[in-house]
Amino acid sequence: MKMADTTMDCIQELDTSGARAAEVFEHAGTRYLVVPQLAEDIAGQPAQMTLGNSDVEALVYRWEDGRFVEHARLPVPGGEDAEFFRIGERAFLAAASLRTGSGPYALDTHSTIFELVDGRFDVFQRIPTSAAKQWIHFEIGQRHFLALAQGVTHGDTPLAPGAESCIYEWNGERFEKLQTVRSGWGYNWAFFEVDGQKLLAYADHAVPSQLLRWNGNTFEPFQELEGKSGRAFRFFETEASTWLAFACLHDDTVLYRWSDGRFVQHQVLSGPGGREFDWIETSDGGRLVQVNFLHGTREAPIPRLQSSILRMTKGRMEPVAEFPTSGGTDASFFEAEGRRYLVVTNSLSGEVRFRTPSRVYRLDFTADKESA
Repeated sequence: MKMADTTMDCIQELDTSGARAAEVFEHAGTRYLVVPQLAEDIAGQPAQMTLGNSDVEALVYRWEDGRFVEHARLPVPGGEDAEFFRIGERAFLAAASLRTGSGPYALDTHSTIFELVDGRFDVFQRIPTSAAKQWIHFEIGQRHFLALAQGVTHGDTPLAPGAESCIYEWNGERFEKLQTVRSGWGYNWAFFEVDGQKLLAYADHAVPSQLLRWNGNTFEPFQELEGKSGRAFRFFETEASTWLAFACLHDDTVLYRWSDGRFVQHQVLSGPGGREFDWIETSDGGRLVQVNFLHGTREAPIPRLQSSILRMTKGRMEPVAEFPTSGGTDASFFEAEGRRYLVVTNSLSGEVRFRTPSRVYRLDFTADKESA
């Protein structure tokens, strides 16, 4: 796939089933990729994105000779996310489990934090969760936090206690709950600093997505965002301005610009279907990767869409590449051996089946060739 300044070559397909996230990281000299999987198909069962067997495993790959090879499998039923982080010399992987079972399903389950020890992923802490979607780790000074997006609510039905999205803090030995946030159907987070303020963006499907501000003790409401069905954020800086991309599934995916102490809407990036972002730093201002999930409804989904890579040009984000996704859920950029790569996870085939390959792309930008 090639457009004005970006070339994407698929170098590998990964045999995944309901892949929901891609987490690439390095530890002890090895580059890993973790792909949580939501479910696998059940023979004879109707094609429906809410069915399948969720008692599955997360796939762990390692990078060898320019491709990923399977390294391990982790007990992450109904997998939605994996977040790698470090605390001092220790390394951890927090995995989020949406559900267990193969019908009926249990949304109230446990999500697992693993510790990496001698190439193994050992269970470190199991946290009770309800329809968990995403973890994010961040630091404020010497303090370490894990924020959990979770919950499923319909209409105005309030979440049961313990099902709200929440923030945990490291107490020196394990993570303990610090606070909850207003939530209904939590999906995603982004932590960043702007003008000396520490902000935590929270995306929710059922209630307004919002920005929270750190006051020194807790996170307090700072700004509510327009649009429903929030899915993800990406904070970045380019062209001497500060930006926040906001993906929505059923509303427009939009770009905000920081102005006079708050974010103001700057540009509509696309219509419905938005799911996730990644940001690629480059010498010519950077690229925003936008992954689209599906159109339609859960009952009648249209998973085969085009996702895109965009570049800021004179204050406007313009597409510089498009690539096909099928129930696209995530993108993770990395560099190896002097080349750029992008892992893209797909969760649903055009026939609404879970088994559909995720892909590894090699990227080339015009700026690379011009500077060579």
